[in-house]
Amino acid sequence: MESDTKKVNTVVEYAEETSASPTVNIQEVNIQESSSLEKTKINPLEQAQGIYVTIHGHFYQPPRENPYLDKIERQPSANPHHNWNERIYDECYRPNAFARILNDRQQVIDVVNNFEYLSFNIGATLMSWLEKYDLEVYKRIIEGDRKSSARLNGHGNAIAQVYNHIILPLANKRDKYTQIRWGKADFRSRFGREPEGMWLAETAIDYDTVEALIDEDIKFIILAPSQAERCRPLTKEEGTEPEWHEVGGSQIDPTRPYRCFIEDGRYLDIFFYDGPISRDIGFNDVLNTADNLAGRIGQAIRGDNHPSQLINVATDGETFGHHKGGTEKCLAYAFGKVFASRGWTVTNYAHYLSINPPTWEVVLKPVTAWSCSHGVDRWQDDCGCGGGGLWHQKWRKPLRESLNWLRDKLIGVYEEIGDSLFRDPWLARDEYIQVISDRYEPKVQEFLTRHQARQLSESERIDALRLLEMQRHALLMYTSCGWFFEEISRPEGVQILRYASRAIELAGEVGGVNLQQEFIHRLAQAPSNVETFGNGAEVYRQLVLPSQISLEQVAAHYAISSLFTKYPREEKVYCYIAEQLDYQKQHLGTLTLAVGQVRLTSEITREIQHLTFAAFHLGGWDFHCCIKPFASRLAYNELKQQLFEALKHASVAQTIIIMNQAFGDRHFGLQHLFAEERHRIMSQLTDKTKKHLDQLYTQVYRENYTILVAFQREGLPVPQELQVAAEVALSHRCVEALSHLEKAIEDPQAIDNHLAELEAIAIEANHLNCSLNVPEAKRILEQFMLRILWQILYDGEPNTLETDIERLETIIDVANQLNLHLYFGYVQEAYYNCLGQKIVPNCLGSDQSCPWDKLQLKPLLNLGHYLGIDVSSWLTSI
Repeated sequence: MESDTKKVNTVVEYAEETSASPTVNIQEVNIQESSSLEKTKINPLEQAQGIYVTIHGHFYQPPRENPYLDKIERQPSANPHHNWNERIYDECYRPNAFARILNDRQQVIDVVNNFEYLSFNIGATLMSWLEKYDLEVYKRIIEGDRKSSARLNGHGNAIAQVYNHIILPLANKRDKYTQIRWGKADFRSRFGREPEGMWLAETAIDYDTVEALIDEDIKFIILAPSQAERCRPLTKEEGTEPEWHEVGGSQIDPTRPYRCFIEDGRYLDIFFYDGPISRDIGFNDVLNTADNLAGRIGQAIRGDNHPSQLINVATDGETFGHHKGGTEKCLAYAFGKVFASRGWTVTNYAHYLSINPPTWEVVLKPVTAWSCSHGVDRWQDDCGCGGGGLWHQKWRKPLRESLNWLRDKLIGVYEEIGDSLFRDPWLARDEYIQVISDRYEPKVQEFLTRHQARQLSESERIDALRLLEMQRHALLMYTSCGWFFEEISRPEGVQILRYASRAIELAGEVGGVNLQQEFIHRLAQAPSNVETFGNGAEVYRQLVLPSQISLEQVAAHYAISSLFTKYPREEKVYCYIAEQLDYQKQHLGTLTLAVGQVRLTSEITREIQHLTFAAFHLGGWDFHCCIKPFASRLAYNELKQQLFEALKHASVAQTIIIMNQAFGDRHFGLQHLFAEERHRIMSQLTDKTKKHLDQLYTQVYRENYTILVAFQREGLPVPQELQVAAEVALSHRCVEALSHLEKAIEDPQAIDNHLAELEAIAIEANHLNCSLNVPEAKRILEQFMLRILWQILYDGEPNTLETDIERLETIIDVANQLNLHLYFGYVQEAYYNCLGQKIVPNCLGSDQSCPWDKLQLKPLLNLGHYLGIDVSSWLTSI
């Protein structure tokens, strides 16, 4: 009992000092630890000994896809990126996959995959997006887990996450289990192993959730220190009862794991992250340098002769690069250099648990989360969290209650119809994740065959998929972000209402029930802070209903787009396959008419519709498009003949009358196209006008060039009209030169000519103080720079090496003169990989299979220096 008493006293001492994280002599601790390790020759990866460090990143983005298109649409607030996923990818996900370690000259000396050393979870919906957007980064994350597993005795860094970030204590039992099962299945399909731990949305927990996690074989979770109520040493001897210690004020010692028991004696292991350090990482300057980070972590090391201590912190993964720009470099240097220099072992939770199982047990508070001091009221009530004190959150409870009502109604539809289609409807839902992650047709059919109650007809198979999609959207509509902030009309609130809308629509298609009217009536009880909306019902009417998309609208999108794009026989339109069965287009002056047949197939529900369309462009912004189900070949051919006959006579009125008589009064215009295509067509429609204006401004610029130079020479303000003419003219020249450059990759002489033209434009623009508006220039030159470098390193002729290098350096010089601030990440990674895999071993090592001679190695290494890679040690050796 004496040793147990010492442990209890330690907890109390930690509780008294936790807010200030006591400073200890880190050097002394490390010396003692190092000395001990040398004497006993203990491997800290095999047996718990010394100081262990775990930094956990919770990487997550809410699902942003349009529920009807299964694709993220443009988000203007993310400019200059297309959407927030892309912006955070650029600032966080890719930088952490390829984190730089720099020397004092800001040159790259190493490229580190932070995912090899970070404990992390990445939400399933985010991983799905990453897999499609950048397979290289996606694979790098998987590789980081695999390498960490190899280093840490089979325990990888990655842990699973509840599928779409719902607050589990507020979910019904069935949804709770499905979220855990989907999270596990998605993890297994990506990382190729079972998850040992799971991240809970907002670390929200209650004992029903603990039991569900145990039932689903989750070994451990991570919580905030404020979520523990009391703890004590585990009973070692029969008949002894160690004293409980109250730690409800965040006093729990986070340097050890704990065991949480439920009534039947089963248990879940829990790590509590260090709250003060985690807060400092998120809100102070701890990540400014790796020494700062190590120093702050070191303050938590306790000099109480414990054989091992785990200093663990947890924060949003996006902190490292997005919230705090460039801090992925701090992590990389800390993982690669600083922590090791202090004798610390970088580990993850699963590995530490394997060598140091809990010796303490914990009792949790009844219902808690890390981002709400009122239990989980942030997601169901007007608790004040997230409001900033300016707006109320009275809308939260009615929104939650409205969705709960809808969920229960959808359950009725699902069970009533699902019982006739599935052997076990709820098992089918649990295993539907296999289809969500891979909608390959044979896999979908295999899934349906396995779960069908009997042989299903084609229409019944479609209904089965509709039911499952209805349930998927019923889960997505509980994504926690919808309640997290201060207002229901924010994008996050609108997004979960869009999921609800899609679920309602699917319920109507399958079950013939109209749930929308009652749902809107209930939303009226959710008051908005924005006067324009007033309540949730208006938010739904103004921001959700207009986003609903029918198959007719998909067909209209295809038809109008076909006036400007020549489609192949089969074309993917978002999550639909458009099969062109017939198509004819005619022009007459400014008029264009297209008539055709298209068969649309949803890749998600497999529903099919055969439609006839007529798309009429009257010139400018005026379009008249009509859609109807295909009736017969005879009716279609007669309609086509009538419409083209009317066009032949240039009769706009007659053409539209025939369209309306044949199709009905409903028609579609440019405004009905999906945003991306609408913007593309708008840009195309203005191309002719822009071209004409470019010519006019160029003429004005040329005719007044000497006047412009004179104003510049005399130091006088240039007349605005002339300055604008110069900037437009030079921007136009730059765009044309870049367009020619893109097409000249196989012609070195043409490349040099176009680069010379760009350089001349840059010199001219800088001389006249012109700001060029060429948004595509940065992308084009970055891609071209990478292509040229790849050619130099792998595909080029050794005898043209120096010329090729000069060409690459010219690209960079021109970009600098154009003030483009090129991103060197991709070229640095390509060069660094080649340096380690080809140049050093083949040309500077024992292997003599070098494609370049010794005289060529110096300019090749100088190129690395030019690109910001530290090659000094190799330069001095040749």
